[in-house]
Amino acid sequence: MKFNLAFTLACWIISLSLSAQQKEPIGLIKTSEGEIYIQLFKETPNHRQSFIKLADANYWDAFTFNRVIPNFVAQAGCPDTEEGFNDPEYLLDPEFVKGITHVYGAVGAGRDDNPEKRSATCQFYIVHNQSGLHRLDNNYTVFGQVIKGMDVVDRIVFKKRDEKDEPLEPVTMDVSIVYLTNSEIKKLIGG
Repeated sequence: MKFNLAFTLACWIISLSLSAQQKEPIGLIKTSEGEIYIQLFKETPNHRQSFIKLADANYWDAFTFNRVIPNFVAQAGCPDTEEGFNDPEYLLDPEFVKGITHVYGAVGAGRDDNPEKRSATCQFYIVHNQSGLHRLDNNYTVFGQVIKGMDVVDRIVFKKRDEKDEPLEPVTMDVSIVYLTNSEIKKLIGG
């Protein structure tokens, strides 16, 4: 009996130790204005996995932030066209999650006007409105949150732009995934 209890306790301690060292995928967007780190929500698994897949494939590295509007969003990826998005290999069904909303720094998936509210995988946006954009809730999927780099988003949205809200000087990006432990994430965000 003592052996089983000691063995169970040892397994539990090892399990806790391993879970503390478990690494989480974090989106890293290196832009010409600085770095943005994004927590990807487990509650939106299809959008999370799609973001990881496209980042690992260097999909966005040829794109820029193509629509920037202060107090609204910084949008990146494939541009909008009259026909809708011009480059999605697949669309994602919406993943609306109670409690995950369009707050300041939320990362959402772009979409056209399709009635199913399916997301284009090629485009994402970062909410720049400090009060949030709750009129977008349950219309666009939020799948992440900026955990560091909103000062970079500020610089991006305040760039001089044309009549289509595209920056006159392109804001380039290199999107990748870094894997960090919870303690590394806390250190990153200054916690």
